[in-house]
Amino acid sequence: MVLLRGLLQSCCLFLLIFVVCCIPPEDPIKCSSDNTDCTITNSYGAFPDRSTCRAAEVAFPSTEQELISIVSEASRSKRKMKVATRYSHSIPKLVCLDGQDGLLISTKYLNRTLKVDVEAMTITVESGVTLRQLINEAAKAGLALPYTPYWWGLTIGGLLSTGAHGSTLWANGSSVHDYLLELRIVTPGFAGFARVRSLKDGDKDFNAAKVSLGVLGVVSQVTLKLQPMFKRSITYLTKDDSDLGDKVTSFGNEHEFADITWYPSQRKAVYRIDDRVNTNSPGNGLYDFTPFRPTASVALGVIRTTEDFQEFLSDALGKCLSAQTVVLTLETTAYGLSNNGILFTGYPVIGYHNRLQASGTCLDSLDDALIKACAWDHRVKGEFFHQTTFSVGMSMAKSFIQDVQKLIELEPKAMCGVELYNGILMRYVKASSAYLGKQEDAVDFDITYYRSKDPLTPRLYEDILEEVEQLALFKYGALPHWGKNRNVAFDGVINKYKNAIEFLRVKKVYDPFGLFSSEWTDQVLGLKNSVTIDKEGCALEGLCICSQDIHCAPKKGYYCRLGKVYKDARVCARVTSK
Repeated sequence: MVLLRGLLQSCCLFLLIFVVCCIPPEDPIKCSSDNTDCTITNSYGAFPDRSTCRAAEVAFPSTEQELISIVSEASRSKRKMKVATRYSHSIPKLVCLDGQDGLLISTKYLNRTLKVDVEAMTITVESGVTLRQLINEAAKAGLALPYTPYWWGLTIGGLLSTGAHGSTLWANGSSVHDYLLELRIVTPGFAGFARVRSLKDGDKDFNAAKVSLGVLGVVSQVTLKLQPMFKRSITYLTKDDSDLGDKVTSFGNEHEFADITWYPSQRKAVYRIDDRVNTNSPGNGLYDFTPFRPTASVALGVIRTTEDFQEFLSDALGKCLSAQTVVLTLETTAYGLSNNGILFTGYPVIGYHNRLQASGTCLDSLDDALIKACAWDHRVKGEFFHQTTFSVGMSMAKSFIQDVQKLIELEPKAMCGVELYNGILMRYVKASSAYLGKQEDAVDFDITYYRSKDPLTPRLYEDILEEVEQLALFKYGALPHWGKNRNVAFDGVINKYKNAIEFLRVKKVYDPFGLFSSEWTDQVLGLKNSVTIDKEGCALEGLCICSQDIHCAPKKGYYCRLGKVYKDARVCARVTSK
């Protein structure tokens, strides 16, 4: 293990410091011949239940008129449809059809910027435009979309449909859909036609369409409100986490683009002090976030192999040492920030907003036979993980943090595996008018952790990770991120939205035959039975909450037990002697 740790540390240094070009991710849709007999996956190569999602055919409209024709034809035959995006970054089965006879509609070629109105400070784009494209097009006109997710490989249609966001408690908040002014959506019509609905802010159905999960129809184009281009100043400050609960609310109000990265097992938090500054302030900073850079496939393979061994040997200490190396290297290299686009010379890093707000250079396209790739590219042996992401109301964030800290007091090494994936990212979100948007001002906790290739293999500290998930979702009523999470996060979730009935009313009007719905979306929306799955090992994959030992891995020493801090939790715990 000493040799493996040394290799891991060397690979981490290589991964975190050197920038290379790589082959872009493959298309998530694969067809046997001529766009027929197709399968679709997400960018990670596996849905939460590891099922294979199939379609009889895929269509690639390049104009709104072509999209209308496609939806019309499918409506006439009452054919099921789902919308697919270029990179398919959503973890849940939002894109999956029922059965094998449905139609996928890809927005890959609906990728044009239609209009930038400098005077009105708006931009109109087709729904397949990526966040990176939008940022660049706005910047050319001296404009900026103020708050966005940090990963630029999302399409505008996809990020709106799942409620994706950045981090702020200022202005209208960090959700992109709350800067939406207008959208056009193609929905099934009666008598086999399609209808284009043009909705504006203030229209009665607008708040349903802003975050739709893709069940209302196909968004064809959107108009977003922009701002004049501005500069930001970023400084990362590392402190111990003893008063994190006390500071979490005030910090979000003090800094416009604040976020916090929390390393619970290392007992520290990294505060992002991030604000607007005068455009005359010197600096041409760039944020090329290190984990989003292209990485040598051989380095990814060594890192994954090391973690597999650590899991197999229950080597918690090894994981903690590896995590310390990762975190130290990230801190030393300023997480990918540079003062001039090349070198980091010290804080603060000042630069234009478009160069700091999002990144993802592993998407840059050079075909190099997968010598380099995005770290999670499933074509290489690299990262394979779960993401548990939820928003805890601001009034309860302190108590949630303190409960997690109580768990760490009991099991100090429990979060080292999370720290290998750069800890817990805490972002700020505001209450939204969208029916399926955030219901109150909140802190969003983004937790990434190891997932075995074997669905029946538990992970180190399985019980702690499950308890944190249940603490948030059930004790504190957290809302899951629509584009991330395991199935248990969505069980009964629709009851947490005060305007759920209004959303379902609009859904019934826009798609009366449920052509854009599936069994999975109906389960999530409370129209069918639970989204959880009762089978052997289901709790290990987040497909259920254990109620009996068989839901865990009793042959490997993991049994269903009560939580350590949250006594209502039911978790898969390792028991040395039963």
